[in-house]
Amino acid sequence: MNQCSSMNKRETAFVETVLTYYKAHGRHTLPWRQTTNPYRILVSEIMLQQTQVERVIPKYQAFIKRWPTVQKLANAPLRDVLIAWQGLGYNRRAKHLHQCANVVVREHKGVFPVSMKELQSLPGVGAYTAGAVMAFAYNIGVPLIETNVRTVYIHHFFKTAPVVDDADILKRVQKTLSPQDVRQWYAALMDYGSYLKRTTDPIHRRSRQYQKQSPFKGSVRAVRGAVLRFVTVSPVTVLELAKKTGETPERVDVAVSGLQKDGLVQVRRGRVMVR
Repeated sequence: MNQCSSMNKRETAFVETVLTYYKAHGRHTLPWRQTTNPYRILVSEIMLQQTQVERVIPKYQAFIKRWPTVQKLANAPLRDVLIAWQGLGYNRRAKHLHQCANVVVREHKGVFPVSMKELQSLPGVGAYTAGAVMAFAYNIGVPLIETNVRTVYIHHFFKTAPVVDDADILKRVQKTLSPQDVRQWYAALMDYGSYLKRTTDPIHRRSRQYQKQSPFKGSVRAVRGAVLRFVTVSPVTVLELAKKTGETPERVDVAVSGLQKDGLVQVRRGRVMVR
């Protein structure tokens, strides 16, 4: 892997450490690493947001088997997509993915954009997800940052810093980015970062941009998920949902309001249903 010639000795040694780990221990058989199809890369990246790899693998495989192309996903009812998404959480991601498919089919004639600007114009696609599609689908390098990448760079370059800003990490990412094999480099960084998170102190929390994920059990997110499981089967009232979920009507109402705001459900004649 031919890295940038402007790297110093420390950065060169760092690159070798990451690649050596990846060669010996990398998760080379992950299903989304067996493709460069931008649609399938996008599906995997949206599924992997705040969700463990082990939970994503079977969901990704089932999803791609059912909707192997962006055209097929665009033609699917949102209700079916939400049902397939159950178990991954953050159901708004499923809606965004469904919307992405429709935009690509309608506005791009089924051909995925190949620029950061156009990718970020897709619903729910931010800088990281757009950059990941650029890297893993097109092997085009843009500086990326997420929790595993943060962990690697903080561990190697900011060990004594109490707080680290993403802007400083991104400078190091840019310096060590290979123009030849972006796909392998980011896969290696993410696998090495995952290893460091399991075996070292949670140093990624020293990132200024770090946000602790709130517990799922007992949260409004949990109520939202329960509501969606029932309304994807058939329309129901808030009182019926309260009985089915074991929650108070007030908490169910808050969940339904949030789901309405996200465009996932609607209320007609007193019954909650998928849009």
